[in-house]
Amino acid sequence: MDTQDTHEQLAPCFAALRAELAGIDAPRCVEKELMQAFQQRFKPKRRWFQALSLPQWGTAGALCSLTVVVLLLARSPHQAVSVGGQPLVGFDGGAAFVALDSLERIAAEPDAQLVEAEVPRTVLAPLGVPLSPENAADTVRAEMLVAADGHPLAVRLSSAN
Repeated sequence: MDTQDTHEQLAPCFAALRAELAGIDAPRCVEKELMQAFQQRFKPKRRWFQALSLPQWGTAGALCSLTVVVLLLARSPHQAVSVGGQPLVGFDGGAAFVALDSLERIAAEPDAQLVEAEVPRTVLAPLGVPLSPENAADTVRAEMLVAADGHPLAVRLSSAN
């Protein structure tokens, strides 16, 4: 017996079944409840990383990053590099020395001297001091660490005039 013959023999039976079932219709609430029950029963299991929503993962990441930054700051060295007892690069009253030469060169300098000077703002522009046409002629009070041969090793900006 061929499958084509089987389909032809069963076609009138299926047509009669369709005609009978066309008049029977389940209420909408029954269909909705059946679909919800099916979804509850065959719901896929959530993986471990799906337990948190996207905003919760973002908050957790931000807290972890903040914790890492705080731990790194707490464990970072706070000692200043010094030559002859004078700090060369370090924090002092909110201001910091900016090394103009390598730290090895600064540490190896035996007769470094601290000199106060008025430095034009245009000279300090490469160090990040803001410069505009209005303040280009101004000077900035600075403390400079100078080697015995007169070469500047480090600078600390005191205040702007």
